[in-house]
Formats: sequence, structure tokens, C-alpha cells
Amino acid sequence: MKASDLFVKALEAEGVEYIFGIPGEENLDLLESLRSSSIKLVLTRHEQGAGFMAATYGRLTGKVGVCLSTLGPGATNLVTPAAYAQLGAMPMLMITGQKPIKTSKQGRFQVIDIVDMMRPITKFTTQVVSGERIPSVVREAFRVAHEERPGAVHIELPEDIAAESTDAPLLTPSTVRRPIAEYKAISRAIEMIEQATSPLLLIGAGANRKLTAKMLREFVDCTGIPFVTTQMGKGVLNESDPLFAGNTALSDGDFVHRAIDRADLIINVGHDVVEKPPFFMHHDDQKVIHVNFDSATVDPVYFPQLEVVGDIANSIWQIKEGITPQTGWKLDFYKDVHEAYVKHRGEAEDDNRFPVLPERFVRDVRKVMPDDGIVTLDNGVYKIWFARNYPAYAPNTLLLDNALASMGAGLPSAIGAKLVHPDVPVVSVCGDGGFMMNSQELETAVRLGLDLVVIVLRDDAYGMIKWKQAHMQLENFGLDYGNPDLVQYAQSYGAQGWRIESTEQIASTLQQCLATPGVHLIDCPVDYSLNDETLNRTIKTLSKQL
Repeated sequence: MKASDLFVKALEAEGVEYIFGIPGEENLDLLESLRSSSIKLVLTRHEQGAGFMAATYGRLTGKVGVCLSTLGPGATNLVTPAAYAQLGAMPMLMITGQKPIKTSKQGRFQVIDIVDMMRPITKFTTQVVSGERIPSVVREAFRVAHEERPGAVHIELPEDIAAESTDAPLLTPSTVRRPIAEYKAISRAIEMIEQATSPLLLIGAGANRKLTAKMLREFVDCTGIPFVTTQMGKGVLNESDPLFAGNTALSDGDFVHRAIDRADLIINVGHDVVEKPPFFMHHDDQKVIHVNFDSATVDPVYFPQLEVVGDIANSIWQIKEGITPQTGWKLDFYKDVHEAYVKHRGEAEDDNRFPVLPERFVRDVRKVMPDDGIVTLDNGVYKIWFARNYPAYAPNTLLLDNALASMGAGLPSAIGAKLVHPDVPVVSVCGDGGFMMNSQELETAVRLGLDLVVIVLRDDAYGMIKWKQAHMQLENFGLDYGNPDLVQYAQSYGAQGWRIESTEQIASTLQQCLATPGVHLIDCPVDYSLNDETLNRTIKTLSKQL
């Protein structure tokens, strides 16, 4: 058969449902092979959007998301999504085209070394040099992308290789079981937890995969040990739980850090070095147990005393099975910390001023969204408020990126999430800066007939950087811009546009949009003027009083 047909059959054998992307002339044989396959091509308006969609598919399903581009500029547009998936541990395969490698009559036109370009930001990258190699190359790419720690892989398929004939047989995926932790490490972890005075569970990005949530739920129910989360660990356990003590949205100085400071033992599950440190270790009596798929990356602020390396869910199950909850544990302070945080949070959440304060906006979104509803965030200062103030009730229901933290990912991520969960309400929250970086994907959402809500928090500036600028006591300079009429902009794509003119309208407008089919964009002015005072001074002052 034609090599491109074999390539597509190899993708089908791996269970691929969607390919997101923009084909070029170098992909036309592959495109023709896709036409009669079971795989659906989702044509996007920019390769970056396609990559974000594929990465989000991988994040939500645990399977490998796939995206496609042509050579040259199409492939370079996948660099940011590659880094997004690689740092965020999202399994993703990028397929790029290339000029013929056996004979070429176009010289170096549009030709750059894409394989070498992808090498630093992927787990695996290669060029297919023969149709005979397609089955092994595809199988290896999927294996590497999926195994812990998941990430991005890349295959370059030149157009002359795609067009050649081959009779190579497909390879059947092998069965792989992840290794489990060594029993002596488990025994030592149990001993350290039982001997602690105030143990605390910290849930990180690596715990937001596999069966970890189920095992952690059993562990917390068994022991009664309170838990805190990192930004990318949100939702692994239900954050309405009375044992939830807070999220480490800020690096230090928040209420939650008083709980961390009080703990003499931190059980750090799924710590991922790509995230901002949830706490800073010091050479004192505080101990840390590192529970993860792989060993700890040690640096000046993270040097755990014990490492439990192996499948996380199995490690937690083994510890839970062997541990005896201690009547002498002192855990009441963690509850006091969380109550103080909730009390302070409530003051801003009840503020009716307009433009809306981010705390009030987050509260209203949480009130409207069902427990299983998915909110995808772009990147901006509102991400801190969502991480800190939005209780996530289930895994992967608040999709934020605290790894690459790329702007422009919010809307494409929402499209990917809606394709994976068509019956679940999906809302994308974007700043006006991040939204405009991939706003053209509104057309993709409309064309796909999705039911989707996009809320644009408009402050006519790069608000996150203005907050940092103010904190450094620098003059406001170089960060303000203008915006189109976002309601008319949405309507021009065939979406419905809504304009918030009072804070009281937020919840009711969102409810109406979720109840009405189609793509909706809500233009919501936001007031970030109190960010510097609240995040850098008020919270730190109040938390120190605990």
C-alpha cells in the first residue's frame, strides 16, 4: 500500500480519534489517506491552536493527542505547543511534512532542520526515511509520549516517503506495567508519617493522572491528614472537603503557607519541578517525603529526606494499607488556617464594584458551574485568583498551565476539552491579551458546532506584567493597548456576543449562555487595581498573624 495509508493505519491502531492542524502541499498524500479513515481531521486557523488542542486532548484522556503541520513556518508554529505539552506532561504527537529527501528541485526553499529544532523540547523526534520504518517509528513515538513522564514527540514525514509503496506490517502495542516502589521505602514512609506531629499532604501536578485520585481519597479518608494543592494539582481531591487547607497559588506568604510552615512532615505527592515551588525547604527539622513516578530533582529549596519512587497510586495504596492513624497528631491548626483564608476571601467576593474584582468574578463562575463543569484558563493574573479561590471538585475540571504558562492557550484548550467531553459544560476564561493571540479559533469552534462559552476579562493591558511593574514601584509604561469591540468581533465569526455592564449581570449571563446552544463570548471588564495591595501586602500581613 501507499506509505501514507500505512501511516494512517498505524495511527488508527493506536486509537487516534482526532488530528488537529493545517495541512500543506507536503501533507497531501497523508491528507488523502485520512479522508477515508476513521480519524477526524479538525482543521484549525493556526498551528499553535492545533497544538494546544492536541495537548489538552492528551491531558484529559491520558492518550496521545495528535497535531499536523506542513514544513517550515507551519512546523515552527508548533514549537510553543511542543514546549507546552513537554513541560506540562501532556502526551502529544506532532506530525510535520517535508520536501522530498531523495530528489528535490526546489533547493532549500522553506527547508529548515525541524527534527533538530524539536530535539530540545520533545522526548523523541525523528524523520521517516523509508516506508518500511513507519510501523516501528509510530509505535515508538506513542510509547515514549505516553510513558511517565508523558510529553511531546515529533515525526517528520517527507512527501516522497509518504508517496512510496510498502508492505511493512503494523506492530501491535505491547502491554506495559509501571514499576512499583520498593517495600523498604514504603515501610520507611509509614514510619515517618506515624512518628510525625503534624503531617500534611501536598498534591502536585504528577498526581493529576492515572488512578491517583482514587487512592489519595482513600488515604485521606483513612488517616484524616489534611491536604493542600499546587496549581496543577487542583481537583485531584474535592476541594470542598473540610480537610482541604488551601492552594499554593502564590510562592509564599499566603494563608496556606502558614499551614506548610507548621507541618513537621510534608508528604509531597506528584511534585513536578516545572511548577513554581509550592514551598521552600530549609535546613531545619521539617521533613519531606517525595512520592512520584520518578526520583526527585534536587535543588537548593527541594531536597527530600525520603523518596518513594514508583507508580504513585500503588505507592499511596501501600502506605494506606500499612499505616495506623495516630491519636497524637496535631492537625487543628490547618483548619484554623483555612477558616482565616475563607473569611478574608469572602470580603472581596461580596464586593459589587464595577469593573468587577477578580475575587468576585471567580466566585460567580464557581456558583454557576456544575461540579463536573470544565473551566480552561489562558495565562494572566486571573490565573492566580482561580487557583487560589476556585474550589475544584474533580480532577481536570480547572485546566490551567503552571508549567510553560503560555498565553493563547485558553480558547484552543476549551475546544479540545469540549471534543473530549461533549456533554459537559466548558467555559474558557481568557485575558484580552491572551484571547487575541488565538482568537481566530472562534471560527473553528463555530464550524465544529460546539456549545462553548468564552469569557474575556478585559482591562486593555497586559495586566499580569502591570501588577509586577507596580510591585517593583516602577512607572506604568509600555503595557496598555486597545481592543476591538469584542461583541461585534464574536458576531463576525457567527458566535453570540454579550457585554457585561454591571457585576450583578455576570452569573445570570453565564447561566444563560450555558443554557443556550452555540458559541458565546462574554466581554467582562475587570479591575486589577487592588492586586498589588492584596497579593503583596494585605494577605501576607494577615497570614502572619496566625
